[in-house]
Amino acid sequence: MTRQEFDDSLSAASPPADAGLPLSSLWWISRNQWQKAHDLIDQAPGSDCAWVHAHLHRIEGDDANASYWYRRAGREKPNYGLVKEREVLLEHFLSR
Repeated sequence: MTRQEFDDSLSAASPPADAGLPLSSLWWISRNQWQKAHDLIDQAPGSDCAWVHAHLHRIEGDDANASYWYRRAGREKPNYGLVKEREVLLEHFLSR
């Protein structure tokens, strides 16, 4: 999926069926649906999902929980803002 396809899909009722968990969670948060984004990724295994999970808790303002999920993802908490982090996440997952 390209970034344009992702952005275009934001007008749909739900994420694209083939998006996968990390991108689907990012889809929901891109629509300002934190709870739906979190519910989707909350119990998902793997470092990719943990990275998105960390981002969500950073949005929430729960730095301690975000730090836990960054450690689970094997990543450092970024030293830049949330908007840039979402761009980095989208670029990473859309390039796969």
